[in-house]
Amino acid sequence: MASPFTRNDIEIATRAADHFTRLYYTTYDSITRVNDLPKFYRPTSSLTWNGTPFQGVDGIEKLIQGMPSTKHEVQSFDCHPIPGSQPPSLLLTISGNVTHGRGPAGNPTAILNKSLDGQPRVFSQTFMLVPDPTTPPTKVGEVAKYFVNADAMRFVG
Repeated sequence: MASPFTRNDIEIATRAADHFTRLYYTTYDSITRVNDLPKFYRPTSSLTWNGTPFQGVDGIEKLIQGMPSTKHEVQSFDCHPIPGSQPPSLLLTISGNVTHGRGPAGNPTAILNKSLDGQPRVFSQTFMLVPDPTTPPTKVGEVAKYFVNADAMRFVG
């Protein structure tokens, strides 16, 4: 069965995923994340953070308000456009490392032995990105604007 997408469609989707990934984790690691990260979500968005469910903008705000600062290092991402809309929704899987807190050098040795705070952790995060209907239609070859419809993050190491 032939793919409903052309090579150009795949390249545009990959550019959109790359753009989203860079913007999302830059925002996540910023000092303004409590105000800015929820803008990636909608009230109907679902989020599962390491097995704990959250709902919508309020859920992401609740999650990150109590979280120490973060530093994400994305190692790789994989993007798959989902047929059914134009531009298509995107299934995006990202893997990398995240450090919570000030990192190993910023935490006393006694704390490092008792807590994972400050230690890099391997994570995997999967997003279902949906074209944002509130933005103007994109032109041919232009990257669409997306919001997070579903988000599942899990520590894997």
